[in-house]
Amino acid sequence: MQSTRNFAVLINNASNTSSLIHNLLHQVFVEGFEELTQKKGALFSRKEIERFMDEEERHDLKILTHSTHQSLKSMSSGEQKKALLNHLMDQNTDFLVLVNPFDNLDSATQTYLKEEFCSIGTNKTLVQLVSRSEDILPITTDFFKLEGNTLVQYTSKESFWEANQQNTTSFSGSIPPPLDPIPLDYLELVHFDGVSVSFEGRKVLDTIQWKVKQGEFWQLIGPNGSGKTTLLSMITGDSHKGYGEKLSLFGKRKGSGESVWDLKKKIGYYTPAMTDKFGGYHTLEHMVISGLHDSIGLYVLPTQTEKLLAREWLKVLNLYDKRDQLFRELSAGNKRLVMTARAMIKHPPLLILDEPTAGLDDAGAALFVALVNKIAQESHTTIIFVSHRTEAGLNPQFNYVLNMKPTGSVGKVIHYENP
Repeated sequence: MQSTRNFAVLINNASNTSSLIHNLLHQVFVEGFEELTQKKGALFSRKEIERFMDEEERHDLKILTHSTHQSLKSMSSGEQKKALLNHLMDQNTDFLVLVNPFDNLDSATQTYLKEEFCSIGTNKTLVQLVSRSEDILPITTDFFKLEGNTLVQYTSKESFWEANQQNTTSFSGSIPPPLDPIPLDYLELVHFDGVSVSFEGRKVLDTIQWKVKQGEFWQLIGPNGSGKTTLLSMITGDSHKGYGEKLSLFGKRKGSGESVWDLKKKIGYYTPAMTDKFGGYHTLEHMVISGLHDSIGLYVLPTQTEKLLAREWLKVLNLYDKRDQLFRELSAGNKRLVMTARAMIKHPPLLILDEPTAGLDDAGAALFVALVNKIAQESHTTIIFVSHRTEAGLNPQFNYVLNMKPTGSVGKVIHYENP
């Protein structure tokens, strides 16, 4: 019978996690965590990895990788987290605070770490701070939720799960049409016909065969380092690796005279890094309109027609009443909805969503998935959705799965009928 207590704290994008972490690690009394007040803890988080990475770059101190002499920066996210865990297990601590430990990891690494944590949790207390309820470890004994600065404790596991079930999410009205439809006179948008890619003599992709046609909804899946980013960068024109290969984009062979800007006019693209580093003072309405001008934020005077179109999008997102609010003041989940509307406002032939739900809480991820499904159902835009996590409720028609081999990753198409 398990005697060690293990805690789970469900957080959202408004939770004040830094204060809770500070109090736990500095032996400050926290109600519900009384037994940890006199104990020594350590932190397992992405920020902690970044702190060690900074030490390496500034002072050439390889604390996490001293036995391998490999730099943290050269490691994958999974390797970095394994190195941090090994380091923390060598320390004389009584408990570990885990902050979203499975974010940005492929399924194999997630499974490995979950097994490790479950083993550790039999004799060392774990405090999990997780945005996604599916990440809560099965060995958890005590359940909490952090709402802003308020820590809510549940009397049982059953009461926790009952209180935190996800409700079905819906949007208002239909996707508004574009001002100027982009003509399509080709069925295939992307065609990799036996494409192989190597970096510094090491093959990353091996004879990739992949056709993406008009109106299809794809999910691109693969472990860390399998070549997903390389594939995307060849489609967007940000990589030169497509030249000389049998790669066709929007009906034209790569290198036949098209410019990067010609490609980008046909592609809507969103990744969280676009907004995580954006600090401009623009309203929601202007952020949506900026998609018509291929900028992030609006720097020209919008027309009345552009304003009306942006407002139609904001009505769909149930954000119309906030149209004059500053974008930077939105929750993380709502920011991503607005940025997706920005990417879709011209109804590009191809929409690429690169890890769009990374770091979102349960509610934000469910809302985003609902929007993507709606776009797929109500537009002719082709979607490529990239994620390490299998999102509940997402309804792609196809998966393109990259499997890593010693000779480079190979691709496999999985087609399934949605219920």
